[in-house]
Amino acid sequence: MMKILLTDNLDPKAAELMRRHGLEVDVLPTPPRDELFSLLNRYDGLGVRSATRVDAEVLQAAKQLKLVVRGGVGVDNIDVQKAGELGIAVANTPGANTIATTELTFALMLALCRHVVPAMHSLTRGEWNRSPFRGVELYGKTLGILGFGRIGREVARRAQAFGMHVLAHDPYVSARVFESAAVQQTDMNHLLAEADFITLHLPLTPETHHLINRERIAQMKNGVRLVNTARGALLDENAVADALDRGKIAGVALDVYETEPPPAEHPLVGHAKVVCVPHLGANTFEAQSRVAEELAQVFIDFFVHRKMTNVINADRLSKT
Repeated sequence: MMKILLTDNLDPKAAELMRRHGLEVDVLPTPPRDELFSLLNRYDGLGVRSATRVDAEVLQAAKQLKLVVRGGVGVDNIDVQKAGELGIAVANTPGANTIATTELTFALMLALCRHVVPAMHSLTRGEWNRSPFRGVELYGKTLGILGFGRIGREVARRAQAFGMHVLAHDPYVSARVFESAAVQQTDMNHLLAEADFITLHLPLTPETHHLINRERIAQMKNGVRLVNTARGALLDENAVADALDRGKIAGVALDVYETEPPPAEHPLVGHAKVVCVPHLGANTFEAQSRVAEELAQVFIDFFVHRKMTNVINADRLSKT
């Protein structure tokens, strides 16, 4: 019987579904790194969210491990290359978080442009002071979407409902996808120069690390607003803070940070022009349930049906 370890507070539904298909499943809170080394020798599969870091050392110590599944889209907490070299499949659940992250993107964007958080704090202090909180409307503004995968496309649909003009850039998506979404495909330079709002929906890779840096900020409109619900390290946080202080950027909304949790002296957390929340993108009851279902199905397909569903390093596995 194949043994699976689930960590990082995955919804109990995942274990229930796998057990119905004859898999043996243990569920633990996020284990300390040294404990993970000894634990993994007993398991054929590992299911994680973002808290457990599955790096090269961990993978090399896991002699029985055949499959790692990340509940969510990003796999930057897993050394995918080393897993492939060791013959370990890595999969994710790319569709489960889409709606939750999309809706949070708009919650943050609206909170940012209508000063919802500072206005609420003002009112709870007993003040009735409207003039400092004059906002801007989404209607008629240009939204630039960096990354046009599942989440980027859902954000575009909602932006169009708000009457926004939508530009998007993604070199890995075909022109047909942009056309079917009625979204203008454009290059990075044009998007940065034209957008009133910019949202990021990209994976973190060596190419996208600090994608928004001092040089790219200089290309943006004065008074642009940024929303990041993808990965914190897509932004050079110090460069963004400097641009906020200079007025180049009018406001920033964040769900993610380069270091999580962010340090006490973070340049953006607590800034007067920043709305920030603690990585809530997938934190809905519905999304957590979908993550559990998709993650369980990946394990069931792999170990019961011998199918590689959502495996992202299948090409490397075929060479090992």
